[in-house]
Amino acid sequence: MSTPHHLHLAAALDGAGWHPAARHQPEADPRPFTLGHWAAQARQAEAGLLDFVTVEDPLSRAPGPGEELDRRLGHTLHRLDALTLAGALAARTRHLGIIPTVVVNSGQPAPIAKAVATLDHLSAGRAGLRTQLSPTRPIPLETLFLPEVQAQIQQSFDRAAELVRVVRALWDGTTDEQALRALAPGRFAADSDGDGGDTGDGGDPGEWPLLPDPSTAPRPPQGHPVVFTLAHISVPWRYGAQVTDVVSITPHGVDDVRAAVAEIRAEQQAAGRAGRTVHVFADVLVHLDAEPGAAKARRDRLDATLGTEHTSDAPIFAGTPAELADLLQEWQQAGLTGYRLRPATTAHDLPAIATGLVPELQRRGAYRTDYAEETLRERLDLGTAP
Repeated sequence: MSTPHHLHLAAALDGAGWHPAARHQPEADPRPFTLGHWAAQARQAEAGLLDFVTVEDPLSRAPGPGEELDRRLGHTLHRLDALTLAGALAARTRHLGIIPTVVVNSGQPAPIAKAVATLDHLSAGRAGLRTQLSPTRPIPLETLFLPEVQAQIQQSFDRAAELVRVVRALWDGTTDEQALRALAPGRFAADSDGDGGDTGDGGDPGEWPLLPDPSTAPRPPQGHPVVFTLAHISVPWRYGAQVTDVVSITPHGVDDVRAAVAEIRAEQQAAGRAGRTVHVFADVLVHLDAEPGAAKARRDRLDATLGTEHTSDAPIFAGTPAELADLLQEWQQAGLTGYRLRPATTAHDLPAIATGLVPELQRRGAYRTDYAEETLRERLDLGTAP
């Protein structure tokens, strides 16, 4: 059972793991696209009482040493469809939350709402939606903070926020066209009897089709499935505060945690959501071993296979479960409510999270001892859907 001081834990599932050399290790599953491969990961996460797992499905992949390693060894990185895979995982688990990634750059609200509502029904209230904006080409870091680039990023996240609001309205059963248009001015297509011109509200007349009688799923068991996002800088922090239930940040120290949490809480207040729970998690890429020094040695071996030191947008931890528990609790004191852990290799580090980290946190009274709540929304203490 969870109490307010308990941490929340999630795992980010991404093939063989988050280190680019993970899929080239002897212990890696040689059949990474089978249901057995993914179901085993989900069952391991459920055995560790994790709140939920996310399933990655980005639109683009940043070039780097991992891509060169794939070419050198004759491998190509492919991905399965996250929504389809999430449905299969829901059927093979009983308590674990399942949150597929949906790229919303050009997404349509009606099919997204229907797919996630369907997942929520099939999982009996354990579904979520991870919204991701994934540029077709990665943005170089040296240009990221140029005013014109930041303006483009803001426009993309404004669109994403409107999409989430429309998706939630569709989950509520809203069919009134004017009510939907008011949530996203300028996004919907012209009326069916129009000439295809501008709608008059300043937007692209064909961006989001609005069908007269859309086929929708029944209202989800949770009302609103959990909306999750990963956010690195101020613009996505604002988006997370405005429309999501869980926003995960990528701090590289306790001062980063405090600054990000303070900004997100201020944006939450400005958005009129001060009375609602918005979790602030942190993403951490983990190498875990019970023996001191073993995780660092294993990371070094992975880096040797890669041919360079692996770096990440998220902080990278290599150590024992007790050392990781110390870090998580320290950052919790700075304002975090949970973590999305990225196993460096799912064959080793995901079991280490379930059988090493979780028992360590339980011994400290910092983690639940069972699945007491029926829905993911209840487990995260998000209250009833607004």
